[in-house]
Amino acid sequence: MGQFVDLKAADGFVFPAYVAKPVGQARGGVVVLQEIFGVNSHIRAVADGYAADGYLAVAPATFHRVKQGVELGYTAEDISAGVALKAAVEGLPAPGVLLDIQAAIDYAKQAGKVGIVGYCWGGLLTWRAACGLKGLSAAVPYYGGGMTGAAEMARVPQVPVLVHFGELDHSIPVETARAFAKAQPAVGVKFYAANHGFNCDQRASYDASASALARTRTLAFFGQHLG
Repeated sequence: MGQFVDLKAADGFVFPAYVAKPVGQARGGVVVLQEIFGVNSHIRAVADGYAADGYLAVAPATFHRVKQGVELGYTAEDISAGVALKAAVEGLPAPGVLLDIQAAIDYAKQAGKVGIVGYCWGGLLTWRAACGLKGLSAAVPYYGGGMTGAAEMARVPQVPVLVHFGELDHSIPVETARAFAKAQPAVGVKFYAANHGFNCDQRASYDASASALARTRTLAFFGQHLG
């Protein structure tokens, strides 16, 4: 089990991050970026999982600049609330929440090389981090909403990237995901016969086999680039 700590961004903004520590010497650091539901029990469990695999896991509260203490579930009402909060954060003056992600990366550096992984909106932020932030060695976006738009596909990653997409994702049409793969030949893109959110065991779209395979690939990727 981890705990929340306060981190400070370059502009002086203070925000919480859930930190899970490994037993013994860390293999590196992993920044875990939330979905549109806050640093909820699922994201904390994901961070705990990376800690169990030997990494210092840091999950920053990326909604904190617009609303504090967000922890949503997966009902229709929760989704609507999360979408609105995401829009508010996306509407902040640049660089916005990327400052907080950079602070989380800097904190994770105490464990060695740093990777970043994110889900849904966090996947999009992971992609942006891979293309513009400092101190990363690897990035793994899961079904990043918006990643397959023209502006995002035009970005240039600065570190190795592995992307996971669901072929049955109603939020990210598979043809756009395949267009992303074509536009980014240096990026490893994996497809699964699964829907959006397939990694989250609290959602109806959870797919155990796809989740397990994606996690195995992610851990191998981090092992290669953070070791």
